[in-house]
Amino acid sequence: MASVRDQVSSAEWETRVNLAAAYNLVAMYGWDDLIFTHISARVPGPEAHFLINPYGMMFDEVSASSLVKVDLLGNKVMSSDYDINPAGFIIHSAVHEARSDAHCVMHLHTKEGVAVSAQAQDLLPISQQSLFPLSGLSYHAYEGVALNPEEKVRLVADLGTTDFMILRNHGLLTCAENIADAFLNMFILQRACEVQLLAQSGGAELIPISQPIVDGIKQAAKQVTRNAGGKLAWPGLLRKLERIGAPYAN
Repeated sequence: MASVRDQVSSAEWETRVNLAAAYNLVAMYGWDDLIFTHISARVPGPEAHFLINPYGMMFDEVSASSLVKVDLLGNKVMSSDYDINPAGFIIHSAVHEARSDAHCVMHLHTKEGVAVSAQAQDLLPISQQSLFPLSGLSYHAYEGVALNPEEKVRLVADLGTTDFMILRNHGLLTCAENIADAFLNMFILQRACEVQLLAQSGGAELIPISQPIVDGIKQAAKQVTRNAGGKLAWPGLLRKLERIGAPYAN
């Protein structure tokens, strides 16, 4: 039987390798939630096809070959021994369908992200890390396990044109034009949540960043972080995976 690599284009294989790397990196950083949560990526080409993790596989087991290719309805468009999580793809398909620029969508249930998502005061402007998400951050109210297709309309309306979203009582979501930048966005949002919880745990009065700085960060964020994941951080992250023998490129 032909390998998956022999059955797909070079562009799709590159996307598969990078997406599998993102799954392995999530596991390496301890952000995974057993077999739950997902990262999806659009397959290069004219078809509306997407790659997502095989349901039941741990994140540090995901490889380029094991990723499942589906359409916007979650139907498999390429033979695979694995199925996908329909609840997980509800969120991802909604964003992919509405945002042509969102080639990668990343959704996690980190403990720090869920903790901040349950706070009525939202993400606080108390760290440099928080400023980048705050330059374009949206929120979506919790509606239960994501099995209702009607929620997609409300989620997309809440997301708007932002690349960072906090799902109330649920977790974090980021999107970007490529996998590396979606991961970088998540790294920054996750770190902002970690810092907030640590600062709050100290019990001292917190010092907020002044509003003029918060208001002015949007343009600065574009200059500092745009494509930085792909150009700078991503190659180093892949080298980390290679050093620990992660299976992502198989």
